[in-house]
Amino acid sequence: MDKLNNMRVFCRIVELGTFAAVAREMNLSAMMISKYVAQLEQSLGVVLLNRTTRSLNLTEAGEAYYTRSKQLLEDLAELDEATAQLGGSVKGVMKISAPIDFGGIYMVPAIEAYQKEYPDVKILMSLDNKYQNLRDGLFDMVIVVTDCLDQGVVARKITSTELGTYASPEYIARHGAPETLADLSAHRCLHYVNTPHGDYWVFNNNGKTEKIKIDWYFATNNGRALSQAATMGMGIMRAPKLSVHDYLQQGRLVEVLHDYRIPSLSVYATYLQRRFYPAKLSSFVDFLIKYFARQY
Repeated sequence: MDKLNNMRVFCRIVELGTFAAVAREMNLSAMMISKYVAQLEQSLGVVLLNRTTRSLNLTEAGEAYYTRSKQLLEDLAELDEATAQLGGSVKGVMKISAPIDFGGIYMVPAIEAYQKEYPDVKILMSLDNKYQNLRDGLFDMVIVVTDCLDQGVVARKITSTELGTYASPEYIARHGAPETLADLSAHRCLHYVNTPHGDYWVFNNNGKTEKIKIDWYFATNNGRALSQAATMGMGIMRAPKLSVHDYLQQGRLVEVLHDYRIPSLSVYATYLQRRFYPAKLSSFVDFLIKYFARQY
């Protein structure tokens, strides 16, 4: 029995919540995952998980074993990283998550530039607009564009942008441009869903934050689709300036409600606080800060 492997499997079950999810992640059968847990419980002489067809819960012994096992596995990973760095090279696999639009538009060129300097680092990037909990252990780093930071994580600002309101010249020619926040009620609003603010748009009104609940006409969780809708004249959108930079340069979108823009919306690289930071992580974050300072 490989106890270390079984320990890893057990920890991932706790973090992902199901045997099936761990089986998919490890490219194994659910039966094999169950076998590993059974071997671990047999060797310890205790039940770690209470499992039924519908639920999976830690026993008291399971909670204690998970806490210590997680720390042990992290210590072993840190030991491997520290020892590898004695060789003088930066290498390994970096798993990162980024918002769909920011990741697709801006992170790929940044990663390409980084890997020219650090060719032994492989980067696996997942693009998702959903909240990612670093404590789940799926990612080494999560990129967030936000004004609401998660507590208890390290957050380093890699760049910033403005949060503005935009429409196409064609839309403005047909419907006019809003001049005050109250005017938005007479316009078709294009809404980006899955933000911390729900159905509200947030503005800077004379130095104070003001939230307006909008009656959206079209909504999506994809910034490119939202920008496309705006350029087609479907309505007015609210977005970080970085997301619509090219459309503004091309004249396909123009800013409205300029006086109500939020001047500084930060983009952060976030990661868990730990005693030792792998060179692949620290070098990548440092590189991103310098890269975006040069580019934007």
